[in-house]
Amino acid sequence: MVARQFQLLLLAELLFYALCGSLLVSRSGWSGGEAVAFALAMFLGLRLILVLLTFALSRRGRRELPAAAHLGLMPLLRMIATEYVAFLLLFVVVIPFEGFWLGPDRLGHCASRRTPLLLIHGYQCNRGFWFWMRRKLEAAGWTVATHSLEPTYSDIDRYAEGIARRIDEVLAATGAEQVTLIAHSMGGLACRAYLRRHGRAKVEKFITLGSPHRGTLLANLGLGPNARQMRIGNPWLDELATSDSLPPAAVSIYSHHDNYVFPQPTAAMLTGASHIAVGGVGHVGMAISPTILAQLRDVLEA
Repeated sequence: MVARQFQLLLLAELLFYALCGSLLVSRSGWSGGEAVAFALAMFLGLRLILVLLTFALSRRGRRELPAAAHLGLMPLLRMIATEYVAFLLLFVVVIPFEGFWLGPDRLGHCASRRTPLLLIHGYQCNRGFWFWMRRKLEAAGWTVATHSLEPTYSDIDRYAEGIARRIDEVLAATGAEQVTLIAHSMGGLACRAYLRRHGRAKVEKFITLGSPHRGTLLANLGLGPNARQMRIGNPWLDELATSDSLPPAAVSIYSHHDNYVFPQPTAAMLTGASHIAVGGVGHVGMAISPTILAQLRDVLEA
């Protein structure tokens, strides 16, 4: 379970900082306040370094950007800051305690309303990824369901059955005949695995956000069979591409500045889908991006 894994990692990290702080106080004469400040700086600084590293790596193999996608200094800093805030919010606060922050999905009968939405998260996340987006979509009048992909490190094909069960639950609870699948990152590949196995009869629309449809160079650093399947040139990706069963309304929304899925935009291309490019949005930052939300709502309303 992803939430438990992150809880244990956070606990281990805090215990490590507590040990370092006690040593600094007892052996170096630091005050308690100085030790706490040091621990906080390490906690925040480590995550800032990780975010900056992903942006640095994403420049590898980057294709020439359209003129309109070039960022000035302030938009670049704003994008990095948003990515950092999203990283802290999701992986420190929400995802480790998603049950507290999200609670059960609010699925009422909606046969006379619009098609319900099913949100599927990406690699090393859970349904907590949709903390901000779910509230915004519900406020716009949509019935929204979420789903957590388990186990964390698994063959992506194994996620198809869990998605199938969740779709059936959503349809039974809402009285609808179809759902709209909205997936972030690896979640897009998991949904394609579902569509390949179960067909598109129960899916009206399929929308991906920053999904590595052709793989990503960053997957070379990932753990588990699902990370290996996301490597560029992996045979599983090639097989998936030749056996896709996409609904007619399939859309890939991606960012020219995605710091996880690169090289852009090649990595996000999905044969048989429409493509929408945005700029100035990082990969994790998509979870709290008004730009992504606006594009998503335009596609849903179309």
